[in-house]
Amino acid sequence: MKSFEEIMQHFREIEFHETFDMVIAIANGGIIPATILNQRLQTELQLLKINLRDPFQQPKYDTPQLLSPIDFDYKNKTILLVEDRVKTGASLQFAVQLLQGAKEIKTFAVNGKADYSLYDEVCFRFPWLI
Repeated sequence: MKSFEEIMQHFREIEFHETFDMVIAIANGGIIPATILNQRLQTELQLLKINLRDPFQQPKYDTPQLLSPIDFDYKNKTILLVEDRVKTGASLQFAVQLLQGAKEIKTFAVNGKADYSLYDEVCFRFPWLI
């Protein structure tokens, strides 16, 4: 298991090539990493409430579901869309579709495939999960 300090070091060292107007967390998993990134980037932070899997990472729905309406303005903004874990990419793809009208969307995952990611490991445990 990666230590919290090791993961935090990766958060401090990752280089972004854009200036973001907004960080959007895919809730719930993306909230902690988005908050960490937002402290570094010092920009607007919003939540996009999407769900696909249960707490044990088993599919809960056939496709990702929007759990509550988008209540913030994202049009014409450069967005960093944050998720904790990307397995199939379905939640990220769904979120990108929901955010059509944004100027640019870059994706971030603590673990998995995204525009920016800290790790891409089959077995990864988040040290902040209790």
